[in-house]
Amino acid sequence: MTSLVDRRSEPRHVGLSSGFFNWAAEAPTRPALEVPGSTLTYGELARRARAIASALLEHDADSQPQLTAVLGQRSATAFAGVLAALARGHGYVPLNPQFPPRRNRTMLERSDCRALVVDSTSVRCVDGLVDGLDRDLVIIVPDAEDVVRQARRWAPHHVLGARDLGDGDTAEVPPVHPGDPAYLLFTSGSTGTPKGVLVTQGNVRAFLDAAARRYGITPDDRFSQTFNLTFDLSVFDLFVAWDNGACVCCPSEKSLLKPSDFIRASQLSVWFSVPSIALFMRRLGVLKADSFPTLRWSLFCGEALPVDVARDWANAASSSIVENLYGPTEATIACAAYRWASTKSVGEAQLGIVPIGHPFPGMSTLVADDHFREVQPGEVGELLLSGSQVVQGYWRDDAATSAAFVSVNGNAYYRTGDRVRRPYDNGPLAYVGRLDDQVKVLGHRVELGEIEAVLREETGVDAAVAVGWPRSPAGVAGIAAFVAAENIDLSALRNRLALRLPSYMVPRELRLVTEMPLNANGKWDRGALVRLLEE
Repeated sequence: MTSLVDRRSEPRHVGLSSGFFNWAAEAPTRPALEVPGSTLTYGELARRARAIASALLEHDADSQPQLTAVLGQRSATAFAGVLAALARGHGYVPLNPQFPPRRNRTMLERSDCRALVVDSTSVRCVDGLVDGLDRDLVIIVPDAEDVVRQARRWAPHHVLGARDLGDGDTAEVPPVHPGDPAYLLFTSGSTGTPKGVLVTQGNVRAFLDAAARRYGITPDDRFSQTFNLTFDLSVFDLFVAWDNGACVCCPSEKSLLKPSDFIRASQLSVWFSVPSIALFMRRLGVLKADSFPTLRWSLFCGEALPVDVARDWANAASSSIVENLYGPTEATIACAAYRWASTKSVGEAQLGIVPIGHPFPGMSTLVADDHFREVQPGEVGELLLSGSQVVQGYWRDDAATSAAFVSVNGNAYYRTGDRVRRPYDNGPLAYVGRLDDQVKVLGHRVELGEIEAVLREETGVDAAVAVGWPRSPAGVAGIAAFVAAENIDLSALRNRLALRLPSYMVPRELRLVTEMPLNANGKWDRGALVRLLEE
């Protein structure tokens, strides 16, 4: 058997899950996952995953496209379902039990999945997901011994429980190719319908290899897992850890309210979160000097990282290296990074925000004007991305693909919509804002146009505008919306919106106005609406 040290020097396999299953074979007793109340070794988690994969192969062997849905949230069964999808040669499509059933249903239908793995806490969500679905599913509930009641309730779908699972010791993990799907995520879409982003095995392997070179993860590392599976940053925690024999530690919802206690109790060495969590901790006054002595990496991504937050976190985790990561879903998790360096970083920051840094190996950037010509150093333009981590386009959406993916001088680029300042010499890229109406709410990408489309449908009023509110140093903490109407039951409207939008997209504040303000170009004046909120 290869030693642990030798394992890390071997050539890497292309598959997203290859590293995990290699460690399960070579070091099955190593801890792979901690969830509230239990710890699973690599061997135990692999057996669970293979058992589910065997059932999928037996009952859904010829499924096309090569995608399997997983409905769950930071549970051993949800993670086993993800690994099972990969072990059967599929990509996984995460669904979120906290999303409205209608949104999960749209994601399931658009992905065209024929199989669904459900954890115990999400069984309650299945009724609204499958009722009236235009195709039959194989639904696996690994935590249930007896699924007779569910089989009757969800007929004609084929329901399998724990007794129906295969042999987790003998199932083989098939080889994968760079073009095979790794996962399909749905992001907010300005037309009112989520956009699908299919990330291939080759895309994610390029990221994992870049992360391995950058962070030097060892089997002794312990990772946080603060993200839901529908947030692509969860892929970092799971597979950067499992690719290197490390352990993933999942907080309970209660623990997330006191992340500082979670860091210490779990003896974490790698922390990864949206900056909003660090901002919340700073406001609570818990970022005291040397509070987190076990951390060696402190990583932030998903929204702007304020300088004050980075400085105070670096003080609280003085043995760790603090980095700000950047990357849209279309460029696979993160494709650029900036390493915090105290005085130097304060001087390189723009508008009180930590720079987004330099691209990873295999990635290139272009800071361009409206005609896709590179701007001069020191000027601001749109950031375009090219390289091995960039996906081919949006899932079954040619119009959205042609708008966001362009060819410049023979190279394919993704238009991020982010405005950055082109650096002088070899300086870092600095984020300065957006070209469009997209905002980040607690790290989640939100197209205000999607909220407005739903508002128009639910009210029958064309003049409906959403804005990011209230503002925070990291972006915005929520959404406010205005409707130009006189007689609308706002409480009932909010309830209807909650049936269609994730909680972070439902406006915290709804207001009726007699007339929507316009700017000099005749468009809705969002700035005037924000000022109205400020007053």
